Amino acid sequence: MRFNYNIVITGGSGRFGSILKKEYRSKKILYPIKKELNIISVKSIEKYLKKIKPKILIHLAGLSRPMNEHDKNIIKSIDLNIIGTSNIVKICSKLNIKLIYFSTSYIYPNKKGNYKEIDPILPVNNYAWSKLGGESAVQMYKNSLILRVCMTEKPFIHKKAFANIKTNFVYHDEVAKMLFKLLNQKGIINLGGKTQSPFDFAKNQGLKVKKIYIKKNKSNYPINCTMNLNKLRKTIK
Repeated sequence: MRFNYNIVITGGSGRFGSILKKEYRSKKILYPIKKELNIISVKSIEKYLKKIKPKILIHLAGLSRPMNEHDKNIIKSIDLNIIGTSNIVKICSKLNIKLIYFSTSYIYPNKKGNYKEIDPILPVNNYAWSKLGGESAVQMYKNSLILRVCMTEKPFIHKKAFANIKTNFVYHDEVAKMLFKLLNQKGIINLGGKTQSPFDFAKNQGLKVKKIYIKKNKSNYPINCTMNLNKLRKTIK
């Protein structure tokens, strides 16, 4: 893929960032390490971005798993996902750099599913709250795109999968292919795959996994935060 401008991607050493590196090898796509761009430091961000002068910054860096880390260590969660993202927004707005932010489907209410981008939100756990905190800063900057994503590793790493919850799982490599079709978009777009249980997702991939069930009163786990993907389909068709 060819670009006549630089793209900076934070969090390049993470699971999804590693997939992007494999999919897109270009001198114009840069993956700074923490020593080069530290999202906790506004000075570090500004110094790097002034030097590189990217047209687009794709923000992946932050704390995701393990999910319970956001309960055990809320300071780290706040620093990386809320303050770190806010720092990125500050400098992108100052330098007029397009910002693409990876959020999560977990910010939607844990109820009926099929949520559209304009529907009310109510995060299901601390991880989702931290991502919404990042979204709040990004929403203030109009030259931005928020992607509410539901993705998982390939191959499917679990030997057991829930059969009584619904999700929009899609593999990292599929998200990578869709991402570069969305670079010119702004606003919010839900990004995921077919609505189904994790068990059915694995089964439809031809994988053998054990069917398990979750207690539905486990309030901090998403039972049905599934997304309506009509906007995505219209955008990338």
